[in-house]
Amino acid sequence: MAKVLLAGESWISTTTEYKGYDSFTSTKLEIGCEDLLKSLRALGHTVTHLRAHDVPENFPWTLTELNQYDVIMLSDIGSNSFTLSNGVFAGGNPSVNRLALLKQWVQSGGALMMAGGYLSFSGFEGKAHYHGSPIEDVLPVTIKPYDDRIESPQGVRPLEAKDNPITRGLGEFPVILGYQDIEPKAASQVLMTADSAPLLVTGTAGKGRTLAYGTDIAPTGPLKTSWLGITTVSFSPVASVG
Repeated sequence: MAKVLLAGESWISTTTEYKGYDSFTSTKLEIGCEDLLKSLRALGHTVTHLRAHDVPENFPWTLTELNQYDVIMLSDIGSNSFTLSNGVFAGGNPSVNRLALLKQWVQSGGALMMAGGYLSFSGFEGKAHYHGSPIEDVLPVTIKPYDDRIESPQGVRPLEAKDNPITRGLGEFPVILGYQDIEPKAASQVLMTADSAPLLVTGTAGKGRTLAYGTDIAPTGPLKTSWLGITTVSFSPVASVG
């Protein structure tokens, strides 16, 4: 079974409630991947969840640390969280470029996945900012330099685009309400589409394997199980990608 590091897919919400003359503010940590983590662990995978607010200081700083994992999943976490540690942002000190380090790890044989979200690929108002980054170099898709969201409030049902062990037997997906406008690279494989647009794309980078999933990993009905199947097959240490 695989050792997985999932970085991101959490956020801190602040709410101010006004009740007549008075008001008060509350803060809450939200986790968007709890069902996915439970499902992966139930299958025997060892999963570490690095919450978004911990990424700037605690995401691996060396290849030795990265090599503890078979798979690294980035979900709804922007590039600034990897480049602007406290030492860089507050101290003005040079530091490791962990996006470049992650690229090196993938090319040496690691498996990297990026899932969609408002802070994935390009993201909301382009704030995820992976265009032109070392991560774009190794992902199987090119990333737009601007807001890449395709909002689909009417609902779009993902469809299998190619018979492949990764997607075979997953069954019918539920509708999704949005996805990212990602463009497959020449040597990649499009395994699923949403409204004819690429949704699930696989590829290789050096000795490593990569996967781009252009929508959220948060469960909606059976989507939890479907995404789990994709993850398990494509990134098992003994399985090949398409």
